[in-house]
Amino acid sequence: MAKYQHQKGTIQDNALQALLHDPLFRQRVEKNAKGKGSYQRKPKHVGKMVREAGDKVMQSVFLSPAFC
Repeated sequence: MAKYQHQKGTIQDNALQALLHDPLFRQRVEKNAKGKGSYQRKPKHVGKMVREAGDKVMQSVFLSPAFC
């Protein structure tokens, strides 16, 4: 059996209960690979939008190589 370094204080009364409250057994959210909730959108138009201060979005027409 592998040794595990317990991270949440000292084990006093019940070792199994202490391990259940350890980060080792925390709840995790699994991302579906197939089926419902698995669709991942690809980043669309990554370099075309430029954010300015004040949450305004401006087209980066001046940054395209055609005008340089």
